[in-house]
Amino acid sequence: MKHFDVIIIGAGAAGLMCAIEAGKRGRSVIVIDHAEKPAEKIRISGGGRCNFTNLHASPENFLSENRRFCVSALKRYTQYDFLDMVNRHNIGWHEKTLGQLFCDESSFQIIDMLLDECQAANVQIRLGTSITDITALDTGGFQIAARNGGQMACQSLVVACGGLSIPKIGATGFGYQIARQFALDIVPTRAALVPLTFDPATREDLGQLSGISVDAIVQCNKKQFREGLLFTHRGLSGPSILQISSYWREGDAITVNLNPEQDAFDLLKSAKTETPKQAVHTVLSRILPNRLAVQITTGHGLDRPVGDTADKALRLLAQDVNQWQVTPQGSEGYRTAEVTLGGVDTRELSSQTMESRKVPGLYFIGEVVDVTGHLGGFNFQWAWSSGWCAGQVA
Repeated sequence: MKHFDVIIIGAGAAGLMCAIEAGKRGRSVIVIDHAEKPAEKIRISGGGRCNFTNLHASPENFLSENRRFCVSALKRYTQYDFLDMVNRHNIGWHEKTLGQLFCDESSFQIIDMLLDECQAANVQIRLGTSITDITALDTGGFQIAARNGGQMACQSLVVACGGLSIPKIGATGFGYQIARQFALDIVPTRAALVPLTFDPATREDLGQLSGISVDAIVQCNKKQFREGLLFTHRGLSGPSILQISSYWREGDAITVNLNPEQDAFDLLKSAKTETPKQAVHTVLSRILPNRLAVQITTGHGLDRPVGDTADKALRLLAQDVNQWQVTPQGSEGYRTAEVTLGGVDTRELSSQTMESRKVPGLYFIGEVVDVTGHLGGFNFQWAWSSGWCAGQVA
């Protein structure tokens, strides 16, 4: 039996951050992961450059049944604290739109930084190791049985094994399984930050628009985002759609403004006077990609000069530009979702330490918890912040 002060399940962003902080306190720490490589989600993030945090990170950028739960962690370990670590390791970075910070070179720089910090804190990392059994000891602490890893015991057990998103890189529901074993409540999970899909008829109707992108405002359930929108062969994607997917529920319609800078009816009305012989779709193509303009006007049966078109018809057409309503059939699911919404109920945890209120010495951090960020580096910041908090006490 090998004894450790802290066993952390999951060698991702939250788990490694927790390990670093616990190790700095002189705790004996081991991180266990069933994957063969650490931090795969970091590796693939940001197109391989890792959108590691956001300058504007605040509680307003997170969803949870308890919106205030994340406040303490985000205040105690901020985006600027993580940026200090990045700077200490001389990692070049740049800001993209909306405060998103990326590595200049590669996401491996963030992974290497975390592994170097773990090494400096004498943290052990054991990969390719699956846990087969967890037992709470009567004397306190936990006993772990691992396939190819033997028996281990610890005072503090930290669950940092993420959610269900992107199973091809090893995501599983193991963290929720552990929570249920110890009778912790789970907020129902679903895919978030994920493309939305159309029903077969809509896909057939709009399939030729695949590859077209526009700047758009997308609204659903009193929430709206203005970012890029991309038509795909299955439905809609792009940052604005990924963002709204966290608020969308099956059966809900979304409202899309395909050109927030221009009132389409004003344009069409003016063209009716100034260029009456111009085709309606040609007028619309001034503010929309041509294929999209043709699709919208064809759908309204307006294959005629704008001067020959009644104002009522033009107004209805303009609504499909500035207030297009569509009801997605579903989403792409966990296969492509960037994050899992829901998870371990925050009422079960201390917002200061991430420790279970029911089971002393048991901690849950990162994506496995019911705290989900917007697109743009916010979920990594939650990983850093929640991992840091647990690392101060575990």
